[in-house]
Amino acid sequence: MKTIQDFYKETGLRNEKVGLINLGCARNLVDSQVMLGEGQKNGAVISEVADSDVVIINTCSFIEEAKQESIDTILDVLELKKQGKIKKVVIAGCLAQRYTKELEKEFKEADAIIGTQNLQQEHVPAQVSLTPKHFAYIKICESCYNQCSFCIIPKIKGKFISRTMESIITEVKKMDENGVKELNIIGQDITAYGMDIYREKSLARLLKDIVKETNKIEWIRILYAFPAHVTDELIEVIGNESKICKYIDIPLQHVTDHLLKSMNRNITKVETIALIEKFRKKIPSAALRTTFVVGLPGETDKDFEELMCFVKDMAFEKVGVFKYSHEEGTVAYDMPNQVSQKVKNGRFNRLMAVQQEVSKNIVRRFVGQTLKVLIEEKENEEEFVYSGRSEYDAPEVDGIVYVHAGKKLMAGQFIDVKISDAYEYDLIGDLV
Repeated sequence: MKTIQDFYKETGLRNEKVGLINLGCARNLVDSQVMLGEGQKNGAVISEVADSDVVIINTCSFIEEAKQESIDTILDVLELKKQGKIKKVVIAGCLAQRYTKELEKEFKEADAIIGTQNLQQEHVPAQVSLTPKHFAYIKICESCYNQCSFCIIPKIKGKFISRTMESIITEVKKMDENGVKELNIIGQDITAYGMDIYREKSLARLLKDIVKETNKIEWIRILYAFPAHVTDELIEVIGNESKICKYIDIPLQHVTDHLLKSMNRNITKVETIALIEKFRKKIPSAALRTTFVVGLPGETDKDFEELMCFVKDMAFEKVGVFKYSHEEGTVAYDMPNQVSQKVKNGRFNRLMAVQQEVSKNIVRRFVGQTLKVLIEEKENEEEFVYSGRSEYDAPEVDGIVYVHAGKKLMAGQFIDVKISDAYEYDLIGDLV
């Protein structure tokens, strides 16, 4: 399948203006940065979409809603080409990798369809940053080491591939020199990092090296940790290293044993609880983010009630909930006892309501405390109100700390904030 490098070389876009629309997760965002970096390396001028000659759409196809958003965006951009407002349209990303032939048939006006594989090479990729200067994402591996029955990612992304530590550290040093304050480490399964090239789970060792090799980076955040691959050494490193946020995103997906088995999660309920308790014992201040899927094939009312009780009892600091998406090409697609959309919707709403109450109680504990906050942007021009995040909040997906500063602050600045009030997910405080 054609790569973005092939497209740039074949079309000769020197001095052409290239814009990009990114859809999906932070991992897609990193891919988008690489695509633009390759364009810049080949002489293209990176531009806003509205002013571009060429528009790249980096699509997502993880679940049905993502596919529909991608298709709608493609149609909108192709309409701009039809009107003569842009010259070329490139469909890239997961949807392109998964449905190449279908897209070629349906969208003949597209100038290229680019897959996701072979995008990140062993060398440090050229990138154009799409995040604010003060935080960045670094993808340390591609695809997933596990083969969950409900997930299409391994089929889209191919085999699991870890980047070498040398290439990662080189990129991290560059980010550090450029003034990045928060480094978010991502991948489909970062806890499997190194199992292919080093024959062992190597995330803990990588984290130690990142801590040692950085000066300006103050927060290192771990996202997308597969629970069955979490090691005692990793927990110790998170607890012991002051630069590493006391936060971990560890998608559990469900808790009943028969569903965990049918999902091929390689962990049991007892082992899951033991892992959570180990985290909380070793790092009492840690914020645990997780996600759950409701409406899986075979999920009964009893299973769902067990999940609800689990969420109440465990009191996770952050929870995301997804409705099972019936994805062709997955093992779960052909499983019996599929759950109706109506039931999925009901379970989604009920579980979110449970977590909202849990979250209310958790965030109220911060009232009266002083937190270190990374400023993101100004919310009110006249009253010097800013928004930022604590180490317990990842970009885009978690809560916000609203700060009454009384003076001018800068994005990327760390400040101390005394918390005065709390909502369901967000905090309010004053500059100390």
